[in-house]
Amino acid sequence: MTQTALNPGVKTVSSNVPAISLRGLTKEFGETTAVDGIDLEIRQGEFFSMLGPSGSGKTTVLRLIAGFESPTRGTVELEGTDVTARAPFDRDVNTVFQDYALFPHMSLIDNVAYGLRVRGVPKRERRERAAAALDRVQLGSFLGRRPSQLSGGQRQRVALARALVVEPRVLLLDEPLGALDLKLRQQMQVELKELQRSLGITFIFVTHDQEEALTMSDRIGVFNAGRLVQVGSAKEIYDRPNGEFVANFVGTSNIFPAAVGSSLYGRPEAFSVRPERLRLAHPGDAGRHGTTAIRGTVSALVYLGHATQVRVSISDGTTVVVLVHPTALAEEDVTPGREVAVEWRTSDVVWLPPTG
Repeated sequence: MTQTALNPGVKTVSSNVPAISLRGLTKEFGETTAVDGIDLEIRQGEFFSMLGPSGSGKTTVLRLIAGFESPTRGTVELEGTDVTARAPFDRDVNTVFQDYALFPHMSLIDNVAYGLRVRGVPKRERRERAAAALDRVQLGSFLGRRPSQLSGGQRQRVALARALVVEPRVLLLDEPLGALDLKLRQQMQVELKELQRSLGITFIFVTHDQEEALTMSDRIGVFNAGRLVQVGSAKEIYDRPNGEFVANFVGTSNIFPAAVGSSLYGRPEAFSVRPERLRLAHPGDAGRHGTTAIRGTVSALVYLGHATQVRVSISDGTTVVVLVHPTALAEEDVTPGREVAVEWRTSDVVWLPPTG
C-alpha cells in the first residue's frame, strides 16, 4: 500500500492502481490538434516529467489532468476513478504555475492557508497546517513576510507549500523553475526531488529543459507535435532513443544518415552515437576489434570547461561531435584542419527507425 497524503489517517491506495491514467486523450482547438490520442499511465508516488519543445502538447495534457481544459475525446482517471467531466475543484490534484500566482497583499502563512480557507477549514487548524507546510520547505521562520520580501527561489517554495497543504493525491507542476537563474534552478531541482521523495506523492512535472527532466525524473514522457513519442527512465530515454527526434532533443547526439549505415554495416537505416561514446584516434591506429572508425577533418573546437567539443567533418558532409576530456585533448594535440579518425564501439550504435 502507498500512502500519498501528507497526514496519517488519509485513505491509502494500492500501488497497483495508477495515480493517473489517460486513455485516447485528444484536444482540438478548431482545426489544430494540440493533443493527439495520448495513452499513458503514471504510477503511484513517481516523479514523472513531460518533456518536449514549445507547442508539443505537454502543458495542454497537464491542463486536461487538472480540469482547466476539457478533452475533445478520451478520458482522465485519477486513481481508477474517471474524473473527465469533473471541475478542477472536484479533483484531488493541485497545480504549481511558473509565475507562482501568490497574493502580494497577504503574508506567507495566509497565502499558504488560502486553499484551506476556501475549503472551510477552521482558522486555528488551517494556520497550524500552513505553518507546518512552510516549515517543510524551510520557510518556517518567515510566516509574516510578504512575497515581495522573498527571492525567486523562496517564492517558488511558498507556491509549493500552498499546493501541498491541501494534501493533493497528485501535484502538477507547470515549468515552475523556468523563471529562476541557472544556479538557483539547479539547486531547486535537487530540493524538489528530495521533497517529492520525502512526501511520497505523485509529481507530474512539465518542462522543455531536458537537463531538468534527466536530473529529477523516475520516468520521462517525450512529446512532439501533440503525441507521446517515448516513455522510459532517464537512462532509457538517453541511451536508447526510439527515433531521430528523441535522439536530437534529449541531449546531444550524432545522427548518421542511412547511407552511412548502409556503407558501414550493410543496414540502410540512420543511427546515432552520443558524443561521449566517441573517441578520436590517428587514422592509422583506428579500427580495433569491436569498433567502427570513420575518417574526417577537424573543423572546430568548442570549449565547455569540463570537456571540449571537437567537431569533425566527414566525407559525406556530416559533422560529427566528439566530447573530449581536456587531458586527452592535450595528448592528441588536436587542431582545426587536422585529419583524424572518429572511433566508437559497435555496441554504442543506436538504430533509428524511420518515422512516418
